[in-house]
Amino acid sequence: MTSQTRRGVCLVLSSAPGVGKTSISRALLEMEDDLSLSISATTRTRRPGELDGVHYFFKTEAEFDAMVERGELLEYARFLDRSYGTPRGPVEQALAAGRDVLFDIEWQGHLKLRERLPGDVVGVHLLPPSMAELERRLRGRAQESEEEIGRRLEIARTEISHWSDFDHVVVNRDFDRTVAEVRAILHAARSARDRQPWLPGFVAGLLAP
Repeated sequence: MTSQTRRGVCLVLSSAPGVGKTSISRALLEMEDDLSLSISATTRTRRPGELDGVHYFFKTEAEFDAMVERGELLEYARFLDRSYGTPRGPVEQALAAGRDVLFDIEWQGHLKLRERLPGDVVGVHLLPPSMAELERRLRGRAQESEEEIGRRLEIARTEISHWSDFDHVVVNRDFDRTVAEVRAILHAARSARDRQPWLPGFVAGLLAP
């Protein structure tokens, strides 16, 4: 009997700050049993309630640099003066076992991930309905200075300018509709021919006299 284990998918969600990718990621994880969140390594300070190895792998700058030197990260980048990166081992193990991995990373990380795992990455870029709406959402967050809001808007413009680097682009006008569209992209990726190495043997059995 032919094994029907497929290869897992790396689903990348990327967007400017404030577009909603974190909320959409949480909704996807609740709905999709075979999907798990990639846990990043980071040099940022641990916040109250965060656990090492659950929310992030918290590293010092020296520890992070050592991981880079040893080739233990699939991708890494600096964002708002902090380092973030994706540990290689857990992702490669999940893909081989047919489990999907969700990534909440920026455009640089997406491109590096595609280089390291060609054929395994499906990139989705989320866009805001307008820059005015994005600014409204950013101002509705915790109190931040005008300087910080301006900095985030500048980062947003950079992120948005890389929309064409992604396989799929979704405008987040309505939360539920956006979640449904991203789920449809994931489901289509799972059934791609190249993700199902058992198909040739299965079809040969179907066609056998």
